[in-house]
Amino acid sequence: MLKHTSVASQEDLQRHLRRRGFKVGQATLSRDIRDLNLSKTAQGYSLPHGENGVGAALPPVSRLVKEFVLDVRLAQNQLVVKTIVGSAQPVAAALDETDWPELVGTIAGDDTILIVSPDKEQARELAERIEEMLG
Repeated sequence: MLKHTSVASQEDLQRHLRRRGFKVGQATLSRDIRDLNLSKTAQGYSLPHGENGVGAALPPVSRLVKEFVLDVRLAQNQLVVKTIVGSAQPVAAALDETDWPELVGTIAGDDTILIVSPDKEQARELAERIEEMLG
């Protein structure tokens, strides 16, 4: 729906979602609007636009880590991160979007992410950063 048009208000968005079978409360809708980086313009809410005009917003990395990461294991300058089945790729994509100096890159499977860091110390720092997000 938001790919083709904007929605005037949160109430309108809530009505559109209800018609499609989604029952969303006000607090959940507000949080999702923030997490999806929807833009509020004079015409209403719309998707964010990248350079190619396509919105590709991911929820914040801290939210994805907290919801989907199960374990973090350090191995030299690398981390092996276990996730809930089917969650590794969005978590890795969110990690790749960060500007963390401890992270060179990720490779994601279905439930495992391999993270490469520049050295052992930065890998340890990154493991601690992710573990802090887990709570």
